[in-house]
This record gives sequence, structure tokens and C-alpha cells, in this order.
Amino acid sequence: MKRFIASAFVSLLVLAAVPAFAATQEPERKDLQVFNDIVTQVDRYTQITIFDSISAEVVNGKVQLTGWVTMPYKRDDIEKRVRKVEGIVSIDNKIGVLPVSQFDDDLRFRIARAIYSHSSFWNYAMMANPPIRVVVNRGRVSLEGVVQSNVERMLARSLASGFGAFEVKNLLKTDAEVRDALESRKTN
Repeated sequence: MKRFIASAFVSLLVLAAVPAFAATQEPERKDLQVFNDIVTQVDRYTQITIFDSISAEVVNGKVQLTGWVTMPYKRDDIEKRVRKVEGIVSIDNKIGVLPVSQFDDDLRFRIARAIYSHSSFWNYAMMANPPIRVVVNRGRVSLEGVVQSNVERMLARSLASGFGAFEVKNLLKTDAEVRDALESRKTN
């Protein structure tokens, strides 16, 4: 069985594809097509910020949404948007809502400011959907997204440290890693 997994705004990590069949007798749509339509729906959702991170997995037309958002309405809105995509058999919405916390909010803003105000990341800061996500859950930070090089990945991690977080996980991927993952999955 082949599958697709990706983080909206972050990367399209394709793990494989299998034909998905619509519930009605419409022509079949492949999981990659469904996945790309989901990414488009999430990318066009204007309420997503650099503090939210959404991932989607499509297997035989069954969609699983995961990740974190800062407000409950975002989780529901994203599911409604994804339901509009043709070829979906079912949706399992496992998007979590980050707890309300002044400490977490302060960490989010301080870390995002440190990263995006650094000259190495100015090109990302100017993007409509900056690729580095700062997800803070109960004082634990996860950096998610895609950067151009390993040096940028290490620099982002360094800039995120020193603000009193209990933990900083660096889940950033490089363009080359994403590209290699796509290529290796296409040959399987």
C-alpha cells in the first residue's frame, strides 16, 4: 500500500500513492490529486499562522488530519475546507488545539521574532506563508517546516534556544531532504 503525508505550508513529503475511489460513481482520483487539493485548501485558509502546523495523510481516499492549531475554530474550519475536496472517502480529524497559556504565547512571539528578524531568514519572513513554524505546547517548542540548508536548520534551532522553553525540538527539513524523499517514494 502506498500513502501520502505532508505538512501544509511546510513540505510535501510524499510517501506513495494508491487509487482512491469516490463514494459516488465519479471517475477515480488518485491519492496524490486528493492530497494536492487538500494542501491547496489549507494553504488558502487565511487564519493559519506560523504558530499552527497541519499535516495530512491520504490512503485510499481516507484522510487523516494531524497537527496543532492555536484556536478551536481553526481545527473545525480546516476540516470543513478539506471536506470540499473531491475523492475523499472519510476524514479523521486529529488536529489538536494548543492550550491557552501566556507563557506559551510569550515563547511563540519571542522565538518567532528571533528567527524571522535574523538576516538569514528575512527572505522567509517576507513570504505570505513563512515556512518555519513555531509550535509551543506547555513550554515545549517544536520547529517545523522546510529550510534551504542544514546551516539554516541549525541556526533556527540556536535562535529558538535560550528563551526558557522546557525543550526545543528541531523538526525542520531541508529542501534536499524533501526532494530526496519525493524521489525515493516515486520509484517505489
